[in-house]
Amino acid sequence: MRAAVRSSVLVASASIGIIALTAAAAVTDRSTRPSAVRADSAAVAKVINGFHNALATADSVGAMAALAGDVTILESGDVETRADYRSHHLSGDISFAKAVKSERGPLSVTVDGNTAWTTATSTTQGEFSGRQINSLGAESMVLTRSNGVWKIRSIHWSSRNRRPAS
Repeated sequence: MRAAVRSSVLVASASIGIIALTAAAAVTDRSTRPSAVRADSAAVAKVINGFHNALATADSVGAMAALAGDVTILESGDVETRADYRSHHLSGDISFAKAVKSERGPLSVTVDGNTAWTTATSTTQGEFSGRQINSLGAESMVLTRSNGVWKIRSIHWSSRNRRPAS
């Protein structure tokens, strides 16, 4: 009987110890998680802003470095791979970004583990290739982190002409 009581006491003590460790881990996780999420969000924003800056400064190497090998880019009803973008679209995006003033709205970043998604809007005005540009744009991107590095895996851009003020 003493052995049974001793076993019960050991099991109860072990259970209390596991519960205490689990509770301590949960408290630690809650106390460190917000700063980790903020750091991840800042790192994601840095990649997005770096990509846009690379386009605006004609840094094609920098722009391509932000894109994952399997990136998918959706724009104007078309789907492009990384190779398509590099060979057909990148130079046009660089020319456009250099020539036309675009003001980006706030960047919204959501991080869930090693995946993040962003949304942003923009207002673009100027002249490009003899055309007047006055548009509103929307952008969403999906990024993943591998070996501590965030890369853009998907981009979706859409835009429309601005409506005249009423």
